[in-house]
Amino acid sequence: MAFSSLLSRLRSCSKPFCNNLRTSIIQRPHNPSSLIEPVICSRNGKTPLWFASLIPLAFAVSAGSLSLNDAPLSDPKSVKIGGKGSTDYAVKGSRREVPPELIEELKGICQENMTTDEDERYVHGKPQNSFHKAVNIPDVVVYPRSGEEVSKIVKSCNLHKVPVVPYGGATSIEGHTLSPNGGVCIDMTLMNRVKALHVEDMDVVVEPGIGWMELNEYLEPYGLFFPLDPGPGATIGGMCATRCSGSLAVRYGTMRDNVINLKVVLADGEVMKTASRARKSAAGYDLTRLMIGSEGTLGVITGITLRLQKLPQSSVVFYCLSFSVINMLKYEVAMCNFPTIKDAADVAIATMHSGIQVSRVELLDEVQIRAINLANDKKLPEIPTLMFEFVGTEAYAREQTQIVQKIASEHNGTDFVFAEEPEEKKELWKIRKEALWACFAMKPNFEAMITDVCVPLSHLAELISRSKQELDASPLTCTVIAHAGDGNFHTVVLFDPTKEEQRREAERLNHFMVHLALSMEGTCTGEHGVGTGKMKYLEKELGIENLRTMKKIKDALDPNNIMNPGKLIPPHVCF
Repeated sequence: MAFSSLLSRLRSCSKPFCNNLRTSIIQRPHNPSSLIEPVICSRNGKTPLWFASLIPLAFAVSAGSLSLNDAPLSDPKSVKIGGKGSTDYAVKGSRREVPPELIEELKGICQENMTTDEDERYVHGKPQNSFHKAVNIPDVVVYPRSGEEVSKIVKSCNLHKVPVVPYGGATSIEGHTLSPNGGVCIDMTLMNRVKALHVEDMDVVVEPGIGWMELNEYLEPYGLFFPLDPGPGATIGGMCATRCSGSLAVRYGTMRDNVINLKVVLADGEVMKTASRARKSAAGYDLTRLMIGSEGTLGVITGITLRLQKLPQSSVVFYCLSFSVINMLKYEVAMCNFPTIKDAADVAIATMHSGIQVSRVELLDEVQIRAINLANDKKLPEIPTLMFEFVGTEAYAREQTQIVQKIASEHNGTDFVFAEEPEEKKELWKIRKEALWACFAMKPNFEAMITDVCVPLSHLAELISRSKQELDASPLTCTVIAHAGDGNFHTVVLFDPTKEEQRREAERLNHFMVHLALSMEGTCTGEHGVGTGKMKYLEKELGIENLRTMKKIKDALDPNNIMNPGKLIPPHVCF
């Protein structure tokens, strides 16, 4: 497919280039408390359907595994205990034609904002940053403009027992947006408005299609920001669906800590608000937290109220490397001599134990730095790197850096310089955020298997050290990226998709790190979510009783199993 080829080439481009593809414009009001209506990406003929699909909005909910007949999907007699088949490289499914009656109903709801074009459906059915694939693609793609339209779409799909696949830009990496059984893909791109900003309350009400980067651009003039920062292109809806976090989670928490309430369309089309706008409440079940991380298996998120933070008065970026001191990125940074990557991890852990409130603690190995150099035409020393950010008043930030300097010195760290100017800090974190794109630039025709293990902080150094030994011994190119302040550790394992032995080696490395993390009372996914790729690890991590409880909740809210079936809950639990 031509569009698939184009998207594949885009993976190796820099993020600034990809930002030029985004056409949504946010209008700032004169009255901060008034209703905010940003200009929406239009489908009235000015913007082609295929182009809007390239907009990197990540509404990371999932696809469905539903046989289109009059019964729910899960036939106990046809389910194999263990459920390993659903997490294969190519996710299998059995597709039936969408009923013509449903197509007519969708046309009545969406008017011109729907398509059955094969290229458009192919783009929506093939994640570009994930090695997971599916045997089928969606049958229809719809582009609702409001929560009311989403409600009508889901209600019709439930009536005909057709899978529902919420979607924004497929930047998730665990197969969340696959459509192995076809169905209706709900593209949330047009729902990207800021509905209300309450400056005095420090919260904002948004639609799911708005990106966190665009939201922060809007909030900056008001002295506010939303603190979670996953990969470039992620949207607020997808961030809720996967319970994401990012590099700032060490200070501000994950998505579950920063969402006040949600509006959710349930499987029968009913619209539910999970809570009030109060900062805290003890009223009823915590349905907000139930929906966050459900990956679209319980409903489609159509509205989000977010907790905001004040923009910091002062911040200092502290940059630690392994060997000699040089001047780079047009500013000076601190460099520390760490004999091993474990020593660098030990510094991060000791910093957290010191009690100071860092905003970021990021670790990159020498292979990742090599990729950054190649993608950004830099000449950084290709050695293990620690990156810190401290936020507060100037005096407080300085005090924090002195404490960390002392800790690093105790682990053989020397020669410290700090980046304090806004442009310096922006450039530094821009390079960190583009780490995945840099990897694809290093191996442009390869695919990536990305791990996401997380362990209690005391086990992080051992996890990274043992994993690094295994990665270095592998014939594949592997990079290490860690949110070292909260025990979350990623590797990007690059492999040639045309060579089965390389894919199997990547899978072996993934298995090794997941099982090592689970042996340390950790998790298979700290922030990326389960999708199809991590289901096979859930029973070992959570226990069968936990999974059966999740299935009971799923059955109660989605008795026809139309909401992203085949994701999150392993198939052998579907009795």
